[in-house]
Amino acid sequence: MSADLNETLTTAKLLPDDVGDATLIGRVWDPAAGGPSVVRVTAEDVIDLSGSVATVRDITEHPDPAGYAAGLDGPSLGSPSAIVANTPPERRDASLPGFLSPVDVHVVKAAGVTFPVSMIERVIEERAHGDAGAAAKIREQIGSVVGGSLQDLKPGSEEAARVKDMLVERGWWSQYLEVGIGPDPEVFTKAPVLASVGTGVEVGLHADSAWNNPEPEVVLVVSSTGRVVGATLGNDVNLRDVEGRSALLLPKAKDNNASAAIGPFLRLFDEGYRMDQVRAADVTLTIEGTDGFRLEANSPLSKISRDPEDLVSHVIGDHHQYPDGFALYLGTLFAPTQDRGEGGSGFTHALGDIVTISEPGLGSLVNRVTHSHQAEPWTMGIDDFYRNLLQRGLLR
Repeated sequence: MSADLNETLTTAKLLPDDVGDATLIGRVWDPAAGGPSVVRVTAEDVIDLSGSVATVRDITEHPDPAGYAAGLDGPSLGSPSAIVANTPPERRDASLPGFLSPVDVHVVKAAGVTFPVSMIERVIEERAHGDAGAAAKIREQIGSVVGGSLQDLKPGSEEAARVKDMLVERGWWSQYLEVGIGPDPEVFTKAPVLASVGTGVEVGLHADSAWNNPEPEVVLVVSSTGRVVGATLGNDVNLRDVEGRSALLLPKAKDNNASAAIGPFLRLFDEGYRMDQVRAADVTLTIEGTDGFRLEANSPLSKISRDPEDLVSHVIGDHHQYPDGFALYLGTLFAPTQDRGEGGSGFTHALGDIVTISEPGLGSLVNRVTHSHQAEPWTMGIDDFYRNLLQRGLLR
């Protein structure tokens, strides 16, 4: 059966299981205003907050983001189900709102190689030089050398240093092992400000890539003070062949049009939902192809090698400030090896794949795969964004 974005959006659980207890913030494209509006999402309503706040940043910089957002009110724009149904470009009524990414002027960062399994896969990419067909043999070779010795290593520890020495002696050291078990994590800028996409639209792969995959992740939103204020889901779209040729090609592998999906909504931290709930998150992934292919996987955050707040501390501090805050992808356990075609070829996307990333406390992020040059172009930059807010009288 062919994959269908509209059908998946209808059946996927857009909202958290405990939506009645959650403070959810999002953004919609408001055709009447010719720009984005901040909204609060409940089980039944999408409430326009633009009469009170101009940006999501206004909320995430507040001393009590959840309490502040819960106290704001405004007109209803419709139900979450109606607005998500109007979000896919091919069925969109241009006179009605559709959902956007829930972050706006936040810098979008990502941490890589934060799970041992994905770390090994990066080593494989490097040694395969982007050749998916060579990966299976290299994976077997690395397994015979490394075994399970990396699974419980604490990055930067004395034990990790000993493992590093052992791997160097055997000729298996790699830059990916350096950031995976060394003292400093890999953190990079995933997308420009305002360039992330939300649920219900297409995610983009660079057309040069023939070996790629989604990366289902939890995304933290952090204020300018370094305080984590909420969480959402993300797809850190990954081009395995491009990065495998050289780690210096990371910008091409990671930052393309529509290659950073975030959503569906930002769940703000409150008494019932905090970092402990994030640490216990179990992110699930489903890929459905137009060819009938189906893949299911999960990524428990409990298996991450570095604590999420430790990763945040490597991003912000005396060494680097973020006056508008930032969003941080935490990395993924998902490293697909299931063959999609001939044996040993591993997994890669096909155009039209429907990717659903879900977590009970955060809802579902649903996107369809296309080439970046065929996805909706990114047209509203920072200048246009603030001109629109100014014209609407939202800047005070």
